[in-house]
Amino acid sequence: MNLSKNTFFKNQLKKFVLLLIAVFFIYGCEKKNDSIRLSPLKKIINSGEITMITYNNANCYYQYQDQYMGFEYDLARAFADYLGVVLKVQTVDKWEDMLDIIQNNPGSFMAASLTITKERQKQVLFSDPYMNVVQNIIVHRDNDNINSINDLTDKVVHVRKGTAYEERLMALRQQGIDLKIELYEDTSSEELIRRVAEKNIEMTIADSNIALLNRRYYPQIKLSGAVSKNDSLAWAVHPDAEQLLKRINVFFKTINNNGVFLKIYNQYYGDIDFFDYADLDKFHRLIDSHLPRYLPLIKKSAKQHGFDWRLIASMIYQESHLDPKAQSGSGACGLMQITRSTAKRLGLKDIFNPELNIKTGVKLLGILYALYDKAEGEDRLYLAIAAYNIGQGHILDARNLAESMGLDPNLWSSLSKTLPLLMEEKYYKKSLYGYCRGIEPIEYVSKVMIYYDILKQQNIRSQEN
Repeated sequence: MNLSKNTFFKNQLKKFVLLLIAVFFIYGCEKKNDSIRLSPLKKIINSGEITMITYNNANCYYQYQDQYMGFEYDLARAFADYLGVVLKVQTVDKWEDMLDIIQNNPGSFMAASLTITKERQKQVLFSDPYMNVVQNIIVHRDNDNINSINDLTDKVVHVRKGTAYEERLMALRQQGIDLKIELYEDTSSEELIRRVAEKNIEMTIADSNIALLNRRYYPQIKLSGAVSKNDSLAWAVHPDAEQLLKRINVFFKTINNNGVFLKIYNQYYGDIDFFDYADLDKFHRLIDSHLPRYLPLIKKSAKQHGFDWRLIASMIYQESHLDPKAQSGSGACGLMQITRSTAKRLGLKDIFNPELNIKTGVKLLGILYALYDKAEGEDRLYLAIAAYNIGQGHILDARNLAESMGLDPNLWSSLSKTLPLLMEEKYYKKSLYGYCRGIEPIEYVSKVMIYYDILKQQNIRSQEN
């Protein structure tokens, strides 16, 4: 009887153990399957990081003085903050590389000024568009033979392989335009634009945002007709990343509503339509011929006050076109156009001495920069540069007016609205410093930052070569 009971209990224990093993096995498999089934978005949230796949160029992502920047990068960084994760960046050379990465890492996204095309839609999911562009023909300014698509017959168009430009040119050939396509494996659109500027090739194709931005760096090029109509730029994700795509779409809607997108856009493309060929051509020539003689002085003063020397060089060009004897109608003198009253206040005795003039101008900018310590980043710099141009009194009036209108007085976007109002009697009569040529500082800041952007990109390209 006791033996029978023992046998019974042993059998029951074995069954229980086997059942327990089975339960743990099933639970383990389910957990494993749950892990496998985790959406890319959940994996991103769980890991605390997301990977941006992009190109290393002036439009997408680049490094300048240990700082990462670029239109796509700033958008991606805002998206990572929106998700509450850390942004990682992986740069590639071509579309195929992007596809390889996203297949192996569904928790990543493509942010590289990508045009939505039918062929690409077979491979990835695209977000809602964030910008519309057109594909432009780019030729040298001396080229008067190419003005439209019809002029491409029997011509060679140079583009990068695997781009939307290649797809569009192939479509034009199917439509009966007998053009030739020269494809490049490892040559960027920016490099092809440079080759057009130097007359090494006759033409290339680039999206309007890329073309207009590069026109600053190479004023010898011109946009000569479009080969497409309103192409849409968007981010792209793995075909299984539907939830991530939804978050991206909500993110774009959010930053369009709260003004974040416009702020980032303006930082890179705000003055993209401004183009004065004569001025930019002169800028490039004088920077090459005149800047070197003052460069040691500029670098020394800029470093002393914590400014990038390229910014100071840009201001000097805007102030005097690098002429140490320049004198304005209002009596401002020298390279940095120091007024007599400012010279006296800051102890400058020889106002036309290049070294002392630069030293005083940079010192003044440093004083103004310190004054606007409640503003942040680019806004603080813009306020200081504007005050250098128009005087801190008028900037104070513009800030006070902004505050009275419910605008943030520490944002340049606010002062861009209120400074022009100080040209109107109903506003300047109530201000402390009276009438102000309010458009002038806005144009001044705009031009200085365009020159600064050109010098930064020259620096980046020189490091690459």
